[in-house]
Amino acid sequence: MFEQMVAEAVEVPLTGWDFRWLEGRASGSAPSWSYPELAAELVGDCASLIDVDTGGGELLSSLAPLPARTVAVEGWAPNVPVARERLAPLRVDVRFRENTHLPVDDGSADLMLNRHGHLEPAEAARVLAAGGVLLTQQVGSDDCSEINEALGAPPAYDEAWNADVAVRRLTAAGLTILDVREERPAFTFYDIGALVFQLRAVPWQVRDFTVARYEQALRRIDSRIRADGEFRVHSHRFLVRARKR
Repeated sequence: MFEQMVAEAVEVPLTGWDFRWLEGRASGSAPSWSYPELAAELVGDCASLIDVDTGGGELLSSLAPLPARTVAVEGWAPNVPVARERLAPLRVDVRFRENTHLPVDDGSADLMLNRHGHLEPAEAARVLAAGGVLLTQQVGSDDCSEINEALGAPPAYDEAWNADVAVRRLTAAGLTILDVREERPAFTFYDIGALVFQLRAVPWQVRDFTVARYEQALRRIDSRIRADGEFRVHSHRFLVRARKR
């Protein structure tokens, strides 16, 4: 049974930012606020938009109709063609980002969206027009740390990344903070295959993850799930809305 569930999880194709395979096998991880709803409210009032680390364009496409000047930036090359195919009907310009520099002009966006993407405060300040707004939901450095502990793996993050740190850096870059929220919701796995899929889809959680390397620890977690019915960890999410001064 362990072998079958792990094999299924290993064979699932990873395209875009699609976690539908986890439906019924894991639950939770979402904070009490709705980032898509907050983003939709802002999109309707802007003339130019940049979506940072758009993945496969899943969220951005759901916010249509979009401003005529909309750019989606993605830093993982395999996602770029996925995003272009999805966003082409919406006339979105999808660009590949090779490093922390965003491939867009200074002051070119009234709104910057960033859900779970790399946040560089100086780049946000550069790209936003005066009065422009940043809405970001970030994955904090405590995210699913219980997974690393249970596997005996190194921590996912080398330094603290939380709302306080982000606010301090954004303020120093010239942005005025409008809203801050931070939560650690439960994230529950109901079978070992779900955990393996999660670790494949989010490779920075355990950077050296392979089933072979962590097999014994995975088997211990599998036994725990069979005994308790679940393996519960906690996500770490924070949201910041800020305006360029």
